[in-house]
Amino acid sequence: MKLSYIYVAVPDLKEALGFYRDDLGLDEAWREGDSTVAFQLPNSPIQLMVDVPPDSGENWSTGPFYEVDDLAAFIAEHSGFTWVGEPIEIPGGRSAAFRDPGGNIMHVFDQSGAE
Repeated sequence: MKLSYIYVAVPDLKEALGFYRDDLGLDEAWREGDSTVAFQLPNSPIQLMVDVPPDSGENWSTGPFYEVDDLAAFIAEHSGFTWVGEPIEIPGGRSAAFRDPGGNIMHVFDQSGAE
């Protein structure tokens, strides 16, 4: 597992852009559609991913995003985890969410569909 993103769910992307880009001065790294923007964190390989979730499901809660080699294998190896929702398709791969013992959401993803 490799920490790649800190995922932050927001209700309004324009307002979030004003805060993270304009107030905090973070540099935009990439965008996905009209609902997701990532910012490069200074002096770090980790990015802050700001997203307007498509629904109010628990799997869209704010939390870290860890990259794994194979999401299906990771899920199978950790069947005792408390998985939240079903795995979803993301650009280049798939993602899933689970709860840690304290109830916090953790996200894992792979890039199995990346070229």
